[in-house]
Amino acid sequence: MQELQKAKEPFVFYTRMHLSELTGLRASTLNQLLQLVKEVNGSCIYHHTHRFLQQHQHLSPEPPNDFAYWVTEVLGEDELGEKLASIDVIQFNTIRSLREKIAETIESYLAENPMAKVRFSKENEEFHFMKSISFVMPTKYVAHDLNDFVEILGKITIDSIYYHIFESRLRLEKNANDFSNWFLTSLGDDRLAAEISKLDPYTFTLEGLRNRVIRIVKIRIDS
Repeated sequence: MQELQKAKEPFVFYTRMHLSELTGLRASTLNQLLQLVKEVNGSCIYHHTHRFLQQHQHLSPEPPNDFAYWVTEVLGEDELGEKLASIDVIQFNTIRSLREKIAETIESYLAENPMAKVRFSKENEEFHFMKSISFVMPTKYVAHDLNDFVEILGKITIDSIYYHIFESRLRLEKNANDFSNWFLTSLGDDRLAAEISKLDPYTFTLEGLRNRVIRIVKIRIDS
């Protein structure tokens, strides 16, 4: 491999483990769902919009979020379910802004469909709020240039990829994923940073995402 520019700061790869925990909060109507969406911890919103992605990493495109699924399958509110499922998560840099969009979507629907307020779920089909608890740990892998980065990216687990692409951006409220931030701030490569940032990671499986990022970086190395 050719010798490349060394980064100002090396990229330390992290990985994560997560636990899903019941909160004891549940909703049987849209009004109750709306109120709890506004009040619950951000880790609940994250869990219910990213659970499928975390647990079924090989599915693409990703299944709908839990709110959309429950509204459609349990309450039979297909129109609202479609609206919730169509929320483009990639557009939101914070859990707060994503929460506001979900709440706004439900509120608007209730204003236009007042009879939906009195529709209850069946017994034992309530929406149970859960939260995602993450444990983040450094790995033994550290990249000092793009060659290192590509080699390591092929070795790390999909949990590490998930953390650096999804969790660090949304839950930690960063403007971009960790990879793009490193390309820009430590390597000064705004072109590569922009190319990775413009990817919609929600349209890939995690393995597919790994391969796509590797391909883009290799092209950049050879250019």
